[in-house]
Amino acid sequence: MIESKKNVLIVGSGGREHAIAISVLKSNICKALFCVPGNAGIAEIAECFPIAMDDNESIVNFCKEKAIDFVIVGPEMPLSLGLADSLMEAGIKVFGPTKAAAELESSKAFMKNVCDLAGLPTAKYRDFEDYNEALEYVKFEMESKSTIVIKADGLAAGKGVTIAKSIDEADSALKEIMIDKIFGDSGTKVVIEEFLEGEEASVFALCDGKTARFFASAQDHKAAYDGDKGPNTGGMGAYSPAPIVNEAMLSQIMDEIIKPTVDQMNKLGKPFCGVLFAGLMITKEGPKLLEFNARFGDPETEAILPRLSSDLLELLIACAEGRLAEAPILFSDKHALCVVIASKGYPKEYANGVPIDNLDKVRELQDVSVLHAGTKRTESGEIVSNGGRVLCVSAISDNLKDAQTKAYQAVDIIDWHGGFCRRDIGFRAII
Repeated sequence: MIESKKNVLIVGSGGREHAIAISVLKSNICKALFCVPGNAGIAEIAECFPIAMDDNESIVNFCKEKAIDFVIVGPEMPLSLGLADSLMEAGIKVFGPTKAAAELESSKAFMKNVCDLAGLPTAKYRDFEDYNEALEYVKFEMESKSTIVIKADGLAAGKGVTIAKSIDEADSALKEIMIDKIFGDSGTKVVIEEFLEGEEASVFALCDGKTARFFASAQDHKAAYDGDKGPNTGGMGAYSPAPIVNEAMLSQIMDEIIKPTVDQMNKLGKPFCGVLFAGLMITKEGPKLLEFNARFGDPETEAILPRLSSDLLELLIACAEGRLAEAPILFSDKHALCVVIASKGYPKEYANGVPIDNLDKVRELQDVSVLHAGTKRTESGEIVSNGGRVLCVSAISDNLKDAQTKAYQAVDIIDWHGGFCRRDIGFRAII
């Protein structure tokens, strides 16, 4: 039982953190809400401070100065740098895995090793640190396969995966990752996998180090353009729940993928506390694991949290305190869909500082919210773009088609000539 109200800090600056902030503010036990570094939208509902997310020492000192009771870490980067460890060493409760446990996301080779140890259904793979050896393996595999998957081992903001349909395409990806180092040290090693066919889905489970419980399902759209065309991005939209993840499949995913992973991490001395985000391919043989993420997804969170009926803050504190088993996890039966509006040119070069208008008009719509990601407010009070993915428009309704309609109605109200979005978010489920 939580007896006192909490000063809460959210670490992050995206649409995911804006969605988390909105949910946390609904909690009866939230006393005050802070965010570092935040964005223009989060600053409207929380106190934001310009502290870098990779500055563990400054974040810990900020928590002491503001008497922060609980910290929620949004992105993968600070988790991979051990922010949760630093906070716990200072006696500050935190939702998010340790650096050792976050390796499930920060190293695809480590994740694949956990798959082997736990016997998880996943794609056949090899990992390499030498470019020439990797290329020879690709040539051998593609004698019998038309497609192969190349992944940078480390964090790459959702852009480190290439689905290669020729040796030349695979070679180009290997050179970019291992020789040109477009992802920096994340490309010191690569993982090469067989290509799995099917439909992708995401399953999120809350974990307290020993217990894992299903939280929500979602499906996102990673490609930049309509029809799943163009380069991979961090995500151009999502919807929840995922129709393809029925009760029987969910039970299989929890029993064969999520729970064995939590058990295996305990055996390795790296107990996982936080949200375990499984990226899955639903194949003819059943669900297979593509990757694990050690945090809430973005943009999936913007479609999941509008459906949550339970108190999010209480749930996350229960995880941190090792008592998740007793906490209620309740969602509405409604469907939610979100559309990301990105800067023209994303995921490559784009311009910042382009004014965004008519955001106030969207607030007049029911069951719709605009979540800020790459935004900032100028000295004159104007909202301008400040990143690749800039806004996320989320809508909720009794069915997915209505949620889609509401979301695009809101998108069309926003006046921002520097942005673009996909116009087909949710098409698979709606068809």
